[in-house]
Amino acid sequence: MQVQRFNVRVYGLLFNARGEVLLSDECRNGHSFTKFPGGGVEFGEGLAEALQREFMEELGIAVQVGDFFYVNDFFQPSAFHPKDQIIACYYRVQSDQLAQIVVNQHTLPLLEEGECHRWIALSDLTDEALHFPIDRHVAALLRNR
Repeated sequence: MQVQRFNVRVYGLLFNARGEVLLSDECRNGHSFTKFPGGGVEFGEGLAEALQREFMEELGIAVQVGDFFYVNDFFQPSAFHPKDQIIACYYRVQSDQLAQIVVNQHTLPLLEEGECHRWIALSDLTDEALHFPIDRHVAALLRNR
């Protein structure tokens, strides 16, 4: 299958004072998955701008984009559009608005359309905790640093 286009994504690694990282549990078009907060880069946006927009849209908080962490260096087709090739960039982010994050005690997998967020300890951030291969790779990098 020939790739028709690139799909550029950007994700934030946000930690709380306990060293836990924020995850997003989502259900979109009947598909349930868990990922790091973030999403697609829109035409005309830079990576940092897109990441700030995504956090404002998904969580209602402003973030400061910090150090670049990772970009996948392997081919990854999109789980939703198999002819798209995913390029996923990850940055460490910070926010002084962590108290504003609504963290739900929700059942996994999320079965209703939408998204919920939760904090998870790095020791619990296993492959089973995340849905997408690139996120799983990033989780392994986080656990080993």
